[in-house]
Amino acid sequence: MSYPVQRVTLITLGVADLALAQHFYETLGWRAAMAEESVTFFQMHGQVLGLFRRDDLAKDQGREGATLGTGAAVLAQNFNSEAEVDAAYEAALAAGATGLKPPEKVFWGGYSGYWADPDGHVWELAMNPFWPLAEDGSLTLPGGED
Repeated sequence: MSYPVQRVTLITLGVADLALAQHFYETLGWRAAMAEESVTFFQMHGQVLGLFRRDDLAKDQGREGATLGTGAAVLAQNFNSEAEVDAAYEAALAAGATGLKPPEKVFWGGYSGYWADPDGHVWELAMNPFWPLAEDGSLTLPGGED
């Protein structure tokens, strides 16, 4: 295998209150696959989402005492229909997310909206008519490879 391998296997979000963050994602219907004192992992489709207490994450990065920010990166979930986007957006708000932009038709021809989790991590929910999802919900760009 040659480097770089074009994949992401683990996404870690720094959180202020691990119990609150874990509860939020569990309220969305996610199930924690592994939980430890300072980190919780959720198994996703071929990937893992980790929630790591910010101070412990900064220490793990060799930047103890650093202020870790949020909002400059966006996580996204794609759906097959506008109705699925709307339902996911409402579920996030009901779980305690902050609505940033309600789903709407967008300039590029799709439909999307944004919300932030309790720590300010931004999620986009979208239906992109140019990027059809596989039956299992996975996304491969047209003409792309895994």
